[in-house]
Amino acid sequence: MKALVYKGPGQKAFEEHAKPEIRDPGDAIVRITRTTICGTDLHILKGDVATCEPGRILGHEGVGVVEAVGPAVTTFKPGDRVLISCVSACAKCEYCRRGMYSHCTTGGWILGNMIDGTQAEFVRTPHADTSLYPIPEGADEEALVMLSDILPTGFECGVLNGKVQPGATVAIVGSGPIGLAALLTAQFYSPAEIIMIDLDDNRLEIAKRFGATRTVNSGDGKAVEAVKALTGGHGVDTAIEAVGVPATFELCQQLIAPGGVIANVGVHGHPVSLHLETLWDRNIAITTRLVDTVTTPMLLKVVGSKKIDPALLITHRFTFDQMLEAYETFGNAQKTGAMKVIIAA
Repeated sequence: MKALVYKGPGQKAFEEHAKPEIRDPGDAIVRITRTTICGTDLHILKGDVATCEPGRILGHEGVGVVEAVGPAVTTFKPGDRVLISCVSACAKCEYCRRGMYSHCTTGGWILGNMIDGTQAEFVRTPHADTSLYPIPEGADEEALVMLSDILPTGFECGVLNGKVQPGATVAIVGSGPIGLAALLTAQFYSPAEIIMIDLDDNRLEIAKRFGATRTVNSGDGKAVEAVKALTGGHGVDTAIEAVGVPATFELCQQLIAPGGVIANVGVHGHPVSLHLETLWDRNIAITTRLVDTVTTPMLLKVVGSKKIDPALLITHRFTFDQMLEAYETFGNAQKTGAMKVIIAA
């Protein structure tokens, strides 16, 4: 089969690879029909994720058709159309019982990281009964690809961890796919203001269409002053970091109001400074989280009822043999305007 293989920092190849086989009784083999590229894949290619070794097939998002199942799988059978969760969960270990599926002792975020992922014609998914979701009849499969990772990530790591509340003021630093997913789901809680901050005017225009009440281009170095002016000098109740670079985490620390919450979502490959010299007396909280996907069933219902449409995040579509072109487009989003790309078999 063809697959996108990580060859080491800055290197990748779209090449022939062995088709996966059932290894454990709870495995399923899924034929991928649609997948996508995540900002985390770009972090891997930069060498920011040490657990991902050269030779790994990338990708942790997608939908497909079950090809084969292990003897312990009871929920799915060959021919079933499924959504693949980016997190594999056994549902039995200590962490899974606490709802922390991302830290499952035999799963977690392993797809496209510690085991081969979804940017291939076939993928092996461990713990299939609790890591796959049936696709409802008539559902938009392209939209559902957004539920593999970015929608639950923006919601759980940003909105829920950030304790977004009715009437609150929220700043989301980064208007990429994750930031926009946080924007879409933050509106569940009716905050008074959602201020989107980015360097890219095109992304800020998209954010306005998605429901941002204010936008700030931080390219002039005056984002803090702009946000303080919009909030009566107080800052924001919730600051969501959705990029994963030191500058954006620093910005969140400058934006947060007394009693506020900084919710980190971005994947950080380099150290960042924590300015306790200015934050020690401000009653703030800082949260970190890897998505657990505990909200995926709820989000499936919300999308099914058309309360939100994650397909709006899709800007480009490619066929499977255009995988490298898709990476080029997604990796140069400032030039191409790419948000999420769909790669179809």
